[in-house]
Amino acid sequence: MNTPDHPTNSNRAWLKWGLVGLIALLNGYAVVLMYARGEIVFALLTLTLVSVGLYVFISERAYSYRYIFPGVATVFIFIVFPLIYTFIIAFTNYSATNILDLDRARDYQLNQTYSEGGETYSFSLYKTAGQQYLIGLKAGDGKLYLSPPLSLEAGNSADRESDRDAPGRINSVTAKAVDKLPDQKPKTIKTIIALKDELKNLQITLPDGAMVQMTSLRNFGSIGRLYTVVQEPPFDDGYTLKNQQTGELIRPDKELGFYRPINEQGEFTGSTIAPGFRVGVGWANFLQVLTDPGIKGPFIQIFIWTVVFALLSVFLTLVIGMVLACLVQWEELKGKGLYRLMLILPYAVPAFISILVFKGLFNQNFGELNMLLNSVFGIKPEWFSNPWLAKMMILIVNTWLGYPYIMILCMGLLKAIPHDLYEASALDGAGPVQNFFKITVPLLMKPLAPLLIAAFSFNFNNFVLIYLLTNGRPDIIGASVPAGTTDLLVTYTYRIAFEGSGQNYGLASAIATMIFLVVGALALLNLKAMKFDNEM
Repeated sequence: MNTPDHPTNSNRAWLKWGLVGLIALLNGYAVVLMYARGEIVFALLTLTLVSVGLYVFISERAYSYRYIFPGVATVFIFIVFPLIYTFIIAFTNYSATNILDLDRARDYQLNQTYSEGGETYSFSLYKTAGQQYLIGLKAGDGKLYLSPPLSLEAGNSADRESDRDAPGRINSVTAKAVDKLPDQKPKTIKTIIALKDELKNLQITLPDGAMVQMTSLRNFGSIGRLYTVVQEPPFDDGYTLKNQQTGELIRPDKELGFYRPINEQGEFTGSTIAPGFRVGVGWANFLQVLTDPGIKGPFIQIFIWTVVFALLSVFLTLVIGMVLACLVQWEELKGKGLYRLMLILPYAVPAFISILVFKGLFNQNFGELNMLLNSVFGIKPEWFSNPWLAKMMILIVNTWLGYPYIMILCMGLLKAIPHDLYEASALDGAGPVQNFFKITVPLLMKPLAPLLIAAFSFNFNNFVLIYLLTNGRPDIIGASVPAGTTDLLVTYTYRIAFEGSGQNYGLASAIATMIFLVVGALALLNLKAMKFDNEM
């Protein structure tokens, strides 16, 4: 046996603490990197989870929590934290135009340059053996300069020294004076044109401190910084900048989230200067949803359609699923097994495949359904361009996808209904229809109620169906943000956040918060329904 002082136990202790130290060191490094990049929320999340996790797995007092910690941490990371983060974003102007923080917006302005005129340098482009490029510059007096090897392939930013996430980033390098340029033949103008975007973002500093940048397909010219930080009071706050060309002063407007020109008294006088930066806007996004006609109108229309869609989907799938379950359970029906198999098949096919198949079937010009209707009735419904027909199509497809689930539930619940009830009903002269409405439906609705509430919640956020089938189209006329007549709130939110030029993440987060409140209320209703069911 190994005693407590045995070398094996000592080695295990060293291994344990070494592993703990390594995990703490790596995560500490990750936290510092995230904090340095301005991702304070993610840095705090990582620090909290790692600290709690290390305590739980090290401390003997927290031994009993080791088994539930992974599950709790997973729930916090993938459910609680996204909700909190979405709620935080809802109170900001975070969008495609206001994606930076203030410091990075200032650095972007300080990186702006302008041509100072003066000396022009002709340049030649050479390719090295390592698939990189050299730029040779020749001044008017014959002096030669050569850049270090550069990765100029389109989209490559390996050599960029400035903030990699900021728009309009500049690749700054320093050239050295040389006696002669490489002996190889320079690349042709065709190659320069192909790489012109990367070359335009290239800033070369010469040995004497002069900065040059590409001014034409064959020349580099002297440039200067467009903005500098103002050092004189009362504007020496580190963020007020001066335009070197015009002498104009600009300062961040922390209400709008943009730099704007100011006068000598520090008052804003001009329009906004891109890019913007993130600022808190309070309840502005929520108020915009409720007051802006271009958003309020579509929001109310989409909200009503979302509720109607979820209710009709639950109702239609319930009716069809319950009726079919009763039919396939009918004792005198022959071939019940085959019918069950055929009716359950839609449930076995992945939903996204079925949706894409239906999208082809409902195609206005080449779909089989319109070809059949045209040949029999001479009509070709515009399923994707008429709002009412598009909604009808969505309900048809969703009913097809949802009825097998209800049917399977009802088939199982029907077996729990005592046959004595039907026998007693038959003695009283009741028929199948009366039995269905007086016995079957009441006894099935009680256990189905919580499941139907859950189905309503699912259809309330049925993103996949709408996105794959119609993508929310046809569009709502007059909407100031991307919005369609068949959009649900969830797809409406997605389109505001990720479609169009606005990409307003703050507004989308505000709508997502509202959706969460509605779905949360439905979850509470579901819990109460289950509690009531258990008490009965």
